[in-house]
Amino acid sequence: MSEQKRRPEDGQREFADAAWSAPSYLLSGMAIWGGLGWLLSKWTGLIWFTPIGLVIGVVLAIYLIYVKYGRHPL
Repeated sequence: MSEQKRRPEDGQREFADAAWSAPSYLLSGMAIWGGLGWLLSKWTGLIWFTPIGLVIGVVLAIYLIYVKYGRHPL
């Protein structure tokens, strides 16, 4: 197999992908986990499930962003 040559545009494209992925992870985490918290709040009548779901979603999204983009290869 031959190695593919890197073009200068590849670095810019990777940066743009990362710049769009981070907010997408944050919004998705808040929507999914906040939505689950909201459903639990409606089901149980305890209102504090919604903010807990939102916080869990943000924390997990930040963790995923760190794992994907924050660590440097050894």
